[in-house]
Amino acid sequence: MMCDCSQGHHSYPRKLHGMPTTVEPASERSASEVNEEIRALWFRSGGTLTGEQREEYRRLVLEWAAADPQQSARAA
Repeated sequence: MMCDCSQGHHSYPRKLHGMPTTVEPASERSASEVNEEIRALWFRSGGTLTGEQREEYRRLVLEWAAADPQQSARAA
């Protein structure tokens, strides 16, 4: 029996341009903390990311986007 994949019934999250479209819960870290980790990743890589580093970068960008911008102000 063949699968009719045209129906779009899949058990994994849909993706747009390779990135998940599901919303992640708010980050426990502030945007500035995550940004520092992103900067460190780019510094360690010398400006060229490996496949594994690109996955880490995507994860960090999503965490940064979900971070509470007010958390940085409260921590200061």
